[in-house]
Amino acid sequence: MTDDIALLDTNILVYAYDISEEDKNPVCRELVKRCWEGEVQYAVSLQNLSEFFVVVTSKVANPMTARKAKERVSRIIDFSNWVKLVPDTETVLSAMDISARYGLHYWDSLIAAAMRQNGISRIITENTADFERVPWLEAINPFE
Repeated sequence: MTDDIALLDTNILVYAYDISEEDKNPVCRELVKRCWEGEVQYAVSLQNLSEFFVVVTSKVANPMTARKAKERVSRIIDFSNWVKLVPDTETVLSAMDISARYGLHYWDSLIAAAMRQNGISRIITENTADFERVPWLEAINPFE
């Protein structure tokens, strides 16, 4: 596993762009800014990007237009400092095993499986309790 790249969970991406989250937005915006400025690399899974699109266009206080959200996702996809994790059939099967073994929700298990497949052991997330069940993951809450 590598310790130099962490995956940013969907909630962190959402908070980075959701100004209605007055306490969480500055912290997450700074994390994302460091990536855009080339100071760090972060990983995101295609699942994270898909969830981000859904949440910022429909589940936040001030939703983005679908066009604007797609532009944000496209920029992440196109920028080399964002490592994109693309699940395949092995990732899906591994996620099912992780879910059964550690009692993790399937969608979180899919993220964990993609991380393991790509040698990433750290996830920055608000939901640390979920990911702490997986022994090879280090879950970091940026708000603590």
